[in-house]
Amino acid sequence: MDMTAPSITAAAPAIGNRGIGQAALLAMAVAGGIAVANIYYNQPMLGIIEAELQHQPITGMVPTATQLGYALGLFLLLPLGDLINRRRMIIGQFVVLAAALALAALAPSAWMLVAASVIVGACSTVAQQIVPFAASLAPPEKRGATIGTVMAGVLSGILFSRTLSGFVGEHAGWRDMFWIGVPLALVAAGLMFAVLPQHRPTSTLRYHQAIRSLGQLWTRHPALRAATIIQAFLFASFTAFWTILALYLEGPKFELGADVAGLFGIVGAVGIFAAPLAGRVADKKGPHFVVWLGAGLTIAAWVIFGAWSSILALIAGVIALDFGIQSALISNQHIIYALDAEARSRLNTVFMTGMFLGGAAGSAIATLAWGEGGWLLVSLLGAALGIAAFAVKLFHHRRSPAAVVGR
Repeated sequence: MDMTAPSITAAAPAIGNRGIGQAALLAMAVAGGIAVANIYYNQPMLGIIEAELQHQPITGMVPTATQLGYALGLFLLLPLGDLINRRRMIIGQFVVLAAALALAALAPSAWMLVAASVIVGACSTVAQQIVPFAASLAPPEKRGATIGTVMAGVLSGILFSRTLSGFVGEHAGWRDMFWIGVPLALVAAGLMFAVLPQHRPTSTLRYHQAIRSLGQLWTRHPALRAATIIQAFLFASFTAFWTILALYLEGPKFELGADVAGLFGIVGAVGIFAAPLAGRVADKKGPHFVVWLGAGLTIAAWVIFGAWSSILALIAGVIALDFGIQSALISNQHIIYALDAEARSRLNTVFMTGMFLGGAAGSAIATLAWGEGGWLLVSLLGAALGIAAFAVKLFHHRRSPAAVVGR
């Protein structure tokens, strides 16, 4: 396949730039938040799940399995958005997601819960189908605002999911949280059925060609490789914190429950405001500057976590961590979308797959670190991941200074 040739045909536009109504846009934001929330429900409840499943070692891998499922879904399902009717795919993914959540709620063993978590993670990638669909519906002059609205819904789902699941897990049980997720997924399917217009495929590529082109994009664009690896390290740091937080708070230093762990999701709501602020800073100083800033804030957060054992330190660290991760995410996406206007969906596939593989690795390594050295070792791990991201950015800057816009 010749990667120099356009892979998205002009002959099959999804929809003209007729715009999107405010009610439909809000529904897409809500659905995106409902979808992505499912990959974070298990984190504040991990201690409760372990206790009920008799502390089987594999139970600690539930967050990792969910993140890994999400990464697999991004790689295998996201490219389909260019190839088939995206409306039908979005609705179908929500229905399968509801079934997977029911399977998780009924899981009789840790192994079954891990298997169900992989499916939940894969189906939750429907959020990443909604965002580009919203962009395709918006006229050019409103595209940024449209994407920002949907992303606000996605970020809200990420943050408040932990608050909801922590409260439900503590006062009702972890299985009840998954049961609550079932009707939420079906409501999202109904909303998408009601508001989404029909969508015609925008690419003439076959599925195997679209998948094969992902490797070609990775090879061709050093900036894509750098952005993906940097965000993978940063997201690994992010998931390390949220995977272990509930276990840390349950320990002798705090003796707090899953509901308190979930409340930290509200503290992390600063990440919602990070996106527009990061965009304004990127406009003035370039997106690369914001990536540097995001990595620096991540390192600072873990210094706070490791140096002080208090709720106030955790709150300050969560604000720095969420702001840093979300700022870097928005800016790295800004960088990769400028690489090839005709391959943005596949560029996003590569980027998001790498990011969530990093998240899965962060959850797994953090679980091991917690078992071997407790919170101090987890803090050292989180800081090391932030330093690794900073080092990759520095290496790419020195290797490709001409490609760097901004500082």
